[in-house]
Amino acid sequence: MAKERLSMRKINEVLRLRFELKHSHRQIARSIGAASSTVAEYLRRFDEAGLAWPLSAALTEVELEAKLFPPAPSVPAAERTEPDWAALHREMRRPGVTLMLLWQEYREIHSQGFAYSWFCEHYRVWVGRLDLVMRHEHRAGEKVFVDYAGPTMPIIDRDTGELRPASIFVAVLGASNYTYAEATWSQELPEWIGAHVRLFSFLGGVTEIVVPDNLRSGVTHAHRYEPQINPTYAELARHYGVAVIPARAARPRDKAKAEAGVQLVERWILARLRNRQFFSLAELNAAIAELLAELNQRPFKKLPGSRASTFEMIDRPALKALPTQPYEYADWKKVRVHIDYHIEFDHHYYSVPHALVGKELEARVTATTVELFHRGVRVASHIRSRRAGKFTTLPEHMPASHREYAKWTPERLREWAASIGPQTECVISAILAARRHPQQGFRSALGVLRLGKHYGTDRLEAVCQRAHKLHITTFKSIESMLKNNLDRAPLDQEATPRQLPLLHENIRGPEYYH
Repeated sequence: MAKERLSMRKINEVLRLRFELKHSHRQIARSIGAASSTVAEYLRRFDEAGLAWPLSAALTEVELEAKLFPPAPSVPAAERTEPDWAALHREMRRPGVTLMLLWQEYREIHSQGFAYSWFCEHYRVWVGRLDLVMRHEHRAGEKVFVDYAGPTMPIIDRDTGELRPASIFVAVLGASNYTYAEATWSQELPEWIGAHVRLFSFLGGVTEIVVPDNLRSGVTHAHRYEPQINPTYAELARHYGVAVIPARAARPRDKAKAEAGVQLVERWILARLRNRQFFSLAELNAAIAELLAELNQRPFKKLPGSRASTFEMIDRPALKALPTQPYEYADWKKVRVHIDYHIEFDHHYYSVPHALVGKELEARVTATTVELFHRGVRVASHIRSRRAGKFTTLPEHMPASHREYAKWTPERLREWAASIGPQTECVISAILAARRHPQQGFRSALGVLRLGKHYGTDRLEAVCQRAHKLHITTFKSIESMLKNNLDRAPLDQEATPRQLPLLHENIRGPEYYH
């Protein structure tokens, strides 16, 4: 109800603007200088009074006022039914539910019940008696708060007897306070992401928002207004269709749910397990799961039901469906393309299109694949290899000059050489063995074999016999020998500096200066 009653003149104007001119509540409010809620209140009273527009000419302002503002019922307050505040509080968490709606429903059942102003005032007094974390209202299915507990749980190594601490991941739903907990080996990114995947599976759905504390694994740069989310964490959020909104620094109410949930897990789960010994992470998590179910079933002290029953009633129906497949963990890393059009990850080399030489890319690496992105566009995808120092190269990534030799193998080159003759095969084998990089050997070997097309295979076999004897393994030297007809010279003739020019690929020769 409006705090100050409008004059009857303005009330008449409200009715005229609404029923004659069909103006909206907002337009009427601007016209008469009142709040939209005030306009709505008077129109509601008009409907409840059973009046019709236009008003009867015989109806005076005094009579109209009496119909719009009937006297309060003469029912003593002690005899009026007081609302079920706990049930109303639970309903307030449902999407779109307001105190006005709940009051109207209350008055439909209890026509002589309390007025709206009394209803609102006493509801707020009742809420004020709740704990802070219970008092903070959250919509159903809206938020889940996540954090790690301070204490760790020791796990004993069966072989060495050493104790290894396990961290405790905790998540709490905003509306129902439904709680999840599990042990992880660390708080590093892979464990953090895996805990979220298992959390959503435990809930059987996805909330709209995830609220983490500013843990380094999830938030790479904490900032009050623009925190930076880890790329892997952001990808998980896209996969599940959630928004990650970190708690603001120095704003304890932003993470009150998480802190209360952590405290609850420490008191009702970790404290009860303090004297037990665990020899594996799975064994510890089985014990946590058992006590977690008990915790969620415990009745509330100041509200009806439990975390589990409230979850089934409020949160579960509002959760979004899980994606078809759970998120697969992926590392993101900035890499630079080397001059050989490969990038390096975990000591293995993967090719990208040669035009990207020198560019910075983003590598997305899972247990099975390596994907490479340039400005958000995927430019290469490979099966992940664990072979250190080796190369994974796709032919379409090569420059044209390299691609020509990609289809060749040492065996294929030797077979071609053997078809010409044994001396040619010996020379080709020597060329391949003498080069540090296979492609260099392929180029020289192909060049020698193709000399047979120009000079004939007989001359090539003959010159290869001489090259083999003189330990010559370069294309230019063999080509020079053919040009100078040395394949036709007696094989036992000793070569002297005057008879045989010095043959080496790094020596220009006298023709260079002509």
